[in-house]
Amino acid sequence: MRRGVLAVAVVLLAVLAGPAGAVDGPVVKLSVSEAGTGGSVTVSGTGWRPRTLLMMLVCGRATPARGVIGGTNSCANGDGRAVTTDSGGAFSRALPVAEPPVPCPCVVHVATVTGARAEADAALKVAGHPVSPLPAERSAGRLAVLSDTRLTGSGGLLTWFGAPPSRTLVLTVGNTGTSPIENPVFQVGTAHGVFAPQWDEQQWHGTLAPGKKAQIKLPVELSAGAHGEYTVTLKHAGRVLAEQPWGVGRPWGVTLFWILLCLVVPSALFRTGMAVVDRVRPRRPAAAAHRRLPRPVLRLPRPVLRLARPVLRLPLPRSRTAGPPAPAAGPATTTPTLPWFSPDSAPDASAGRSSAPHDDSPTSPTTPTTKGPT
Repeated sequence: MRRGVLAVAVVLLAVLAGPAGAVDGPVVKLSVSEAGTGGSVTVSGTGWRPRTLLMMLVCGRATPARGVIGGTNSCANGDGRAVTTDSGGAFSRALPVAEPPVPCPCVVHVATVTGARAEADAALKVAGHPVSPLPAERSAGRLAVLSDTRLTGSGGLLTWFGAPPSRTLVLTVGNTGTSPIENPVFQVGTAHGVFAPQWDEQQWHGTLAPGKKAQIKLPVELSAGAHGEYTVTLKHAGRVLAEQPWGVGRPWGVTLFWILLCLVVPSALFRTGMAVVDRVRPRRPAAAAHRRLPRPVLRLPRPVLRLARPVLRLPLPRSRTAGPPAPAAGPATTTPTLPWFSPDSAPDASAGRSSAPHDDSPTSPTTPTTKGPT
């Protein structure tokens, strides 16, 4: 009895776990399994993240088990469609059928555009398109980065005016596995700041034997007008190989253009308005017209500095026989005329000038002289 109850419980658990495992992860279904070029197929999916932007493409050289071997280069990118999932993670949209650039087997490839990467494939047979077998699967090869990654290249004048900046991601990888790796497909992602990276699949053409190394160069391009801090990520087989920061300068040419536009346009409008006003306003009569007086010009004399020329005069040498220099003649003595006398009434000069009496005798007595005998 106990064994029967246990068997029933195991069956019920298997039945309940079956649908749960079936809906685990994103699922894609097609309305038809075969369609011709020019037709359309309805693609529906469940199990996706809510409100997520998805891209749908018809790709060749791919199977749901192995995925798209050549990356998006094997898809009809020009005829792809975008769709956004609803709140339950489901979607449904018609997709035009186009021939991919490589032979079938073909699939409808659905992948996320933003956020964490998720993808799913559904087999589709494109009527009239050639079919070729897939290359042999080699799972023993493994790539490893052997050198530092770097971004080469520089921006030009067009980039300064908003053209898409582009660089080349250069690195050296080696095959550390036991089997050669042929035409590996890399995922190159560019992320701005904290946003999720946008992935672009690129295929490197060549064969890397076990124990060998090769230099890989992959182009990286951003959108027009992009600037700021970006991070370039390289993945292979779902494994991150390298990350490289990329600081993109601001396109100052665009800023300069807008500044000049804000200065030139108002100035042109102002001049146009003034010209219209001059034409519209009435003209004054010629007699009453304002006459412009000549503008006075103040002219100051230019100062002239004249310096006296120094004259050096040296005294002449005096002769030895010449006597002492004659005294300089004094100024002529003139009799001043008093203001209250006229020339006719002046006192007689013959009367002489009275003076006080004085003694003309010598101041000392005369000493008699005694003669001696002769």
